Amino acid sequence: MPLQVLATLAGSSVDARDAAVEVSGITLDSRLVAPGDLYVALPGQRHHGATFGAAAAEAGAVAVLTDPAGLDLATRAGLPVLVADAVRAVMAQVAAEVYGRPAERLTMFGITGTNGKTTTSFLLDAALRAAGHRTGNVGTIGFLLDGRPLDAARTTVTTPESPELQALLAHLAEAGADAVVMEVSSHALVLGRVDAIDFDVAAFTNFGRDHLDFHGDEESYFAAKAQLFTPARTRRVVLNLDDPRGRQLLAQVRRTSELEVRTVSLLDDGADYRACSTRLLPDGETAVVAIAGGREVTFTLRLPGDFNVRNALTALAMVELAGFDVTAAAAGLGGATVPGRMERVPMPAGAPAVVVDFAHTPQAVAAALRALHGRRCVVVLGCGGDRDPDKRAPMGAAAAADAAVVVVTDDNPRSEDPAAIREIVLRGARAEAGLRGARVIDGGDRRSAIRQALALAGPDDVVAVLGKGHETGQQVGAQVLPFADAAVVREEWDVLSREGPS
Repeated sequence: MPLQVLATLAGSSVDARDAAVEVSGITLDSRLVAPGDLYVALPGQRHHGATFGAAAAEAGAVAVLTDPAGLDLATRAGLPVLVADAVRAVMAQVAAEVYGRPAERLTMFGITGTNGKTTTSFLLDAALRAAGHRTGNVGTIGFLLDGRPLDAARTTVTTPESPELQALLAHLAEAGADAVVMEVSSHALVLGRVDAIDFDVAAFTNFGRDHLDFHGDEESYFAAKAQLFTPARTRRVVLNLDDPRGRQLLAQVRRTSELEVRTVSLLDDGADYRACSTRLLPDGETAVVAIAGGREVTFTLRLPGDFNVRNALTALAMVELAGFDVTAAAAGLGGATVPGRMERVPMPAGAPAVVVDFAHTPQAVAAALRALHGRRCVVVLGCGGDRDPDKRAPMGAAAAADAAVVVVTDDNPRSEDPAAIREIVLRGARAEAGLRGARVIDGGDRRSAIRQALALAGPDDVVAVLGKGHETGQQVGAQVLPFADAAVVREEWDVLSREGPS
């Protein structure tokens, strides 16, 4: 791509001698620069990215895109410099241009919400493949093509930064995908990561307290998610009417635009997609009879809980709005499993049942425990450090509201004192336990807590290990230590089995 084309797109200028410089990639990490890249220098918490312009040039960068504050530093690198005020928005458009605007060659599905994004994306992915489509999946678990993981590094938790995202979409399109399912985080919407994408269908799962360390308050957090449901971002929307914010979005969409809408509910008979009946099967699956797209559809789910029935209905509504075969798609739902989302850990005879889930908000904790169908539950729960501290006590309370025993432990403490985080969670759990008699324990570190929970559970009980789900590491200080909940559960059960009753 000639640099002059990108300069025009950025609203910047470039010297005539540099106009024909060829740009073959784009990155905002100077450590990842490849020859031919445009290096994007953004302001950071400690340093401006333009500080690393010389390193980018040495690695093969052919130009720099930055904001006015980075101009002088970037110029010292000796490369052509493009300047833009709204550099993140420009970066998204430039990245799309460099990689041939791949989203325009794909059917793009975007899913946002506090909880349920990952599960809904996996259900939708399975449904689309059952309907004959080749799919890409972009989200918290990683990047997949037709259900198989791609070997790719990532720099964000959920939605990649726009240069990484556009390169990924180009790869998926070249590999034969015709549809991409993407989790769209509130951070991504605020930081312009998806600015160059016009989604074919966007869905809203639910809303609860989260990420207030970034957004400041719940209204700002909701406003960030609501950006997705506008004509500037999407053409069609699916909304959950069982959530008050879903009903608020429906009113906003109908008042301000003519977007095509489908509604989903387990409670509202007027919704477009609704469950007529659900029945738990002997093997733990759920059989669902639903109204979908104006006709009756039957499917099964391996994933427990009413919220997963709603997630499945959301996936089917997205399929229909895209103009694809809903009946064929429904047949694929029963094969969907999601790493770390109500994931059953294989256990030997005589052991309690164990599930691992990513639940890390009060709403998600409550929903996960309700999905365990009334079994006596021992829950292992922690909260992350350097994140919204005001959700910690409510998470403890949510666990104590449904569990017989709450073992409070560490999640990813990061730079905070783990014991101080646990104390806040314990406070919330004990306040709720005082009302209903649940037992609350400070389990200490996560491995010890898992071992205590297993020891306290009988063969007819269920142990729910919440908070980290699919994660395979635990961040303590600056280190990320190997730690996978499911693996530790099996290791600690083996230790308990060898030791016998205490």
